Amino acid sequence: MPLLNFLRPPKNQRYAYKPRYWDPDKEKMQERLKHIESLKDSSPEAVKKRLSKGFKGGYNVDKQYRSSAVSKSNIRLLGIIVVLIFLTYLFLTVYLPEIVAAIE
Repeated sequence: MPLLNFLRPPKNQRYAYKPRYWDPDKEKMQERLKHIESLKDSSPEAVKKRLSKGFKGGYNVDKQYRSSAVSKSNIRLLGIIVVLIFLTYLFLTVYLPEIVAAIE
């Protein structure tokens, strides 16, 4: 058994660096400032960079805002469906007998 362990290669060592302090808000602000500075540049490479950053960051919307917007949209859709069902019922009960009588 010791012979098999001798022939097995050693496992890789991992580098576990943990920074002492990191401010994500400050980093985001610096990225936004760099982005604003790059907006002033009108070269084709800068335009490509802006477009790619827009595609990458376009879906990083605030999760709580998005969920509240989706719930408001769903409630509005439900209200519209209820109104349409009521109007259809009203049409069928009030006007349909008159239309059938007119056709006969």
